[in-house]
Amino acid sequence: MNKASRYLRAVTTLLAAAALLATASASAGVSAGADTAGGTPRYETLPAVPPLPALAEQGHVEHAGARIWYGVVGHGSPVILLHGGRASSLTWGHQVRALVARKHRVILVDSRGHGRSTLGEQPLSYALMARDVAAVMDRLKLRRAAVAGWSDGAIVGLELSMRQPQRVSRLFAFGPNVNRRHIEAPLPSPVLPLIGPRLRADYEAIAPDPQGFLRLGDAVAAMQAKEPDYTDAQLAALRGPAIAIAAADHDEFITMRHFKYAAATIPDARMLVLRKVSHFAPWQDPAGFNEAMLDFLN
Repeated sequence: MNKASRYLRAVTTLLAAAALLATASASAGVSAGADTAGGTPRYETLPAVPPLPALAEQGHVEHAGARIWYGVVGHGSPVILLHGGRASSLTWGHQVRALVARKHRVILVDSRGHGRSTLGEQPLSYALMARDVAAVMDRLKLRRAAVAGWSDGAIVGLELSMRQPQRVSRLFAFGPNVNRRHIEAPLPSPVLPLIGPRLRADYEAIAPDPQGFLRLGDAVAAMQAKEPDYTDAQLAALRGPAIAIAAADHDEFITMRHFKYAAATIPDARMLVLRKVSHFAPWQDPAGFNEAMLDFLN
């Protein structure tokens, strides 16, 4: 082989290696999950949620003028899942299966007025919903359990941890606010107009009164206008359960500054940041969300 031929073969080999490297780099970018196949950022999507698996047990607890629905599936250490405002346990379709596969007994609770639970006549409050959760625990003879909450459900988890810390072993609190500090107007997102119709459809499919969604929305809005409003002293007194404040880096409603403040004020709280997702991370990146949740709970 002459010198020119050897040179040509060397150049060809280098070009082929460069092409392979470029392909590998592109593949790594896709697997990182920054964008969907169509190029839309993951935090601007609202993927479908699978239905809940068949439940081993479900029922209602009569408490403080309302009927609180619960469902149970799986075997192992108990984990209570608490959904967000105007939502229901239907939102946890991705998470229930992951928890059951990791040997957890999953307890779903529809907050008062949400999903299959009735609203009652009392004004809605996080303290009242936390007492509802404790009533479900009493019915199931659960002395203590881990809790994973999303948005309003995370606040209910914090309230339960404050008022009855002996009943909560660990709390994975995704997307909560604890007061109005560092809270700003919601960030614009193509996801936001899609949320209301999805939650309404879920509500109408399972609620005792399918026409009650607007009443629920008014009750939630009235509560959120004044709650939560924890002082630094109240947060600093929150001792007992291990607590993680889990934040989405593209949350539409809560600023990263607020999440950091909450984690810094609650003693020994762990701050977890979920990347390239929004307030709806359990739907947008179920694998990443579940990994963070399970790593903390286990």
